[in-house]
Amino acid sequence: MTEHNARLVPHAISGEEQAGLLARLGARSIVFVGLMGAGKTAIGRRVAGELGLPFMDSDQEIEAASRMTIPELFERYGETEFRALEQRVIARVLEAGPQVLSTGGGAFMNVQTREVIAAHGISVWLKADIDVLMERVSKKQNRPLLKTADPRATMEKLIAERYPVYATADVTVFTRDERKEVIAAEVIEALAARLAASQRTPA
Repeated sequence: MTEHNARLVPHAISGEEQAGLLARLGARSIVFVGLMGAGKTAIGRRVAGELGLPFMDSDQEIEAASRMTIPELFERYGETEFRALEQRVIARVLEAGPQVLSTGGGAFMNVQTREVIAAHGISVWLKADIDVLMERVSKKQNRPLLKTADPRATMEKLIAERYPVYATADVTVFTRDERKEVIAAEVIEALAARLAASQRTPA
């Protein structure tokens, strides 16, 4: 795992650096993982725009495939069935790389999904502290896992359960109360360093 030092001020990626990053990425996708509120969709869109790649959101793809919202799917079928659908959708989407894909908070907890992401992508964990996450998720009411008597305690439990698994992602970037373009630049910088270091043959 490469852990990016967020204190460094990232520079704008040059055309030559972008071309090098995309060449090393090959047919793989950049896959954002992390808890709800980490900014996977917002930062993912920004990174996709900077690199000239298409952007996909797995939750949106799930809703399109099922013709139901994520909260409706949770309520009607439960989390286990939802995760199975999520796994199938992510596997299908990743067949069409390269792209930038934002995944739901629980997706990376599924071992089969992690294997698919490892085979077809490079994973980026957007790591945030609980205060940042709670401040962001409080603005939205469509979080099925937080419909509890004590949402903060629920979030703390999710952090304890999920952070050790998220930590196995290829790249970790700290996200915080900062402009999206700053975080996106840090992600690109960390990705470039990881890809240059690994020099793996594209899948």
